[in-house]
Amino acid sequence: MNSFVTGRRLARELGEWRSGAPAYRALAERIRVLLMDGRLASGARLPAERELSQALDLSRTTVAAAYSKLRDDGFLESVRGSGSTLQLPGRERGEHALHHGLALDFTKATSPAYPGIQAAYAAVVEELPTYLSHDGFDLVGLPDLREAIAQNYRDRGLPTSPDQIMVTIGAQHALNLITRTLYSPGERILVEQPTYPHALDTFASVGARVIAFPVRQDGGWDLQEALLQIRRAAPTLAYLMPDFHNPTGMSMSIHEREYLAAAAAREGTVLVVDETTALLDIDRGPMPPMAVFSPNILSLGSLGKIAWGGLRVGWIRGSREILAQLLRNRPAVDLGTPMVEQLVATKLIQDMPSMVASRSLDLRRGRDTAVQLLREHVPQWPVQIPDGGMCLWINTETVSSSALALAARAEGMGLVPGPRFGIDGAFERYLRLPFSYSEGQLHDGIQILGRIGREVGSDPLRMPLQAVI
Repeated sequence: MNSFVTGRRLARELGEWRSGAPAYRALAERIRVLLMDGRLASGARLPAERELSQALDLSRTTVAAAYSKLRDDGFLESVRGSGSTLQLPGRERGEHALHHGLALDFTKATSPAYPGIQAAYAAVVEELPTYLSHDGFDLVGLPDLREAIAQNYRDRGLPTSPDQIMVTIGAQHALNLITRTLYSPGERILVEQPTYPHALDTFASVGARVIAFPVRQDGGWDLQEALLQIRRAAPTLAYLMPDFHNPTGMSMSIHEREYLAAAAAREGTVLVVDETTALLDIDRGPMPPMAVFSPNILSLGSLGKIAWGGLRVGWIRGSREILAQLLRNRPAVDLGTPMVEQLVATKLIQDMPSMVASRSLDLRRGRDTAVQLLREHVPQWPVQIPDGGMCLWINTETVSSSALALAARAEGMGLVPGPRFGIDGAFERYLRLPFSYSEGQLHDGIQILGRIGREVGSDPLRMPLQAVI
């Protein structure tokens, strides 16, 4: 069934959409950006012209002209009596394939597979007959894997037993399971601003009201605003990335961890701490897991960033009581994590120091290369250098990152504009640039950025629509 986008929601998603271009064209361009970066789905039905004109305080003629432009360029299909439906030209409706076929795809913060992963798979295939008597339906995780994960937490200074671990099909699956178990309609969820886009997608899928507090590169986490939101709104959950935050690359100080953990515990808010990037250290040094400071914390982890994105194994560390709730609800979502992947994960986690060292070396090279190239090709953009993670969060000054993303497609490059990481269209003047790609890819991509940054700088929506299909 196709989703319906209300006028109020579309107005909120559009954010800062006006420019020097005619209003109808600017509106059509921004709707197209929302479709291309996944904030609006192919197959979604747009609000009626009258409804959107009221939500945006525009004339109906302007909205009608924007819809007409989208239809002319193949991004909208209108049927009398059935409304107007978004579509990606040349693709089956509903297919989420935003950047397939692009020579340079910087839409994902991923790294090449860890060199030892092939040997781990080969060893597991040899051992697999030993496990074939198992029925293969495993809702909590193999004992050896849970012990390996628990030991990794103990090595980081957090006492953990295997029965505090549930193995999942990646961290995104874990977040979805937690949200659908602990959230009830009408409650609120607190997030950082900016934050990980697919966390926002998860919360939107249950109709949650999301509230936010700022994370600034020049000031860190806004603790006072976080406390105010927790006290005022009493959110059920708060989703955080304290280590090499996506997209900024920042890390919470010990003081910030203690403060937020205590504030959430006082108000009964469950902190969901995403640690998928926690081991992507370049030159920060060790930092205690946030769960050290409160038992009222659920920690999410996975091997997607440290080993390989194709190894869909993650986990939840939490209290036995909450894990029991999750276990009761899990069969409605899935019937367990695949056996072969769990066996591979067990071997890799036992090799964690080597994986961390290898990844750190690669990320250092990528970060330093990207920073140098940006200074050469886009010197007007200030770059904050993170001490870990996979991305740069770049202030593009006066340049629209949505316009950059559109222009980049004409050059065969995929980018995700800043508003994908924010609420209500925030961060139009920011761009996330992963540096986890090869030196050649970074060189080509940043050269393109320098060129299109100059081209769209004076008028972010002046490029012809046809040029970026």
